Amino acid sequence: MTSLVTGLGLLPLALGAGEPGREIEGPMAIVILGGLMTSMALNLLVLPTLALRYARFDRGEADAHREKAIA
Repeated sequence: MTSLVTGLGLLPLALGAGEPGREIEGPMAIVILGGLMTSMALNLLVLPTLALRYARFDRGEADAHREKAIA
């Protein structure tokens, strides 16, 4: 949500990059938008996939103690 609001705020700067007086802000807004989109894609798609693939989700000691208490 934060990335979306920041991206929407930078969108007018990125779209008006060729206008006089925006020689610095326009290209900078484009780079920032690219970084926001890349980091959002990595956080939403790649990192959960890698976590499910390589992380070990053990049951842990709490579940072992619970099973002993039930038995």
